[in-house]
Amino acid sequence: MSITILGIESSCDDTSAAVIRDGYLLSNRIANQEVHRLYGGVVPELASRAHQQNIIPVVDTAMKEAGVIPSEIDAVAFTRGPGLMGSLLVGTSFAKGFALSRGIPLIEVNHLQGHVLALFLRRMT
Repeated sequence: MSITILGIESSCDDTSAAVIRDGYLLSNRIANQEVHRLYGGVVPELASRAHQQNIIPVVDTAMKEAGVIPSEIDAVAFTRGPGLMGSLLVGTSFAKGFALSRGIPLIEVNHLQGHVLALFLRRMT
């Protein structure tokens, strides 16, 4: 039986979505936020607003690139922290809404542990 997971990352200023099937990375999309360049650093309120604009297009693109439709997603993993509160709230809210609307599990991921665990993903070639 195959397991397909949608991953959501929004801990700071990049909105990211990935689709993983049985440990293989099928797609990984990232939307960068150029709005912060003017200020010389990340402005938390601007970051959360940009996540609101980016989350749906990023997830849609990741799923299209992976060749999956929403009904094929078996679970949603999302960054629970640490990170910027407003940014995390956008990713968490999207992940919960997606999972609850389909009756699938949510998987909380620690941002720092996620960096380490990403090393174990296999890439489709």
